[in-house]
Amino acid sequence: MNIAVVAQTTGLLLLSNVFMTFAWYAHLRALNNKPWIIAALLSWGIALFEYLLQVPANRIGYTALSLPQLKILQEVITLTVFVPFVFFYMKEPLKWDYLWAALCMVGAVYFIFRA
Repeated sequence: MNIAVVAQTTGLLLLSNVFMTFAWYAHLRALNNKPWIIAALLSWGIALFEYLLQVPANRIGYTALSLPQLKILQEVITLTVFVPFVFFYMKEPLKWDYLWAALCMVGAVYFIFRA
């Protein structure tokens, strides 16, 4: 496995997930008093930046990783970005369930990446 490719893919997916998380969920706090169409249009604008990072990340990653490996990597990154977002931006409390979900993801990583 090419570590440089995996690192580049991970970095791009991490950045794309930040945009994705804000596109999907930030409107629940920031635009909760606006019509849904405003939230949707703003979310689409944010999602454009997500796709500008996510598509190259997957193309680069697919040169060294299988499709299932790319998907599990994406899911792990999603959880890694989502938990701080929930706590810091949405101001919701941390829950033990996040730890259990992370442990399940560790199991998924093990099974997808084992030789």
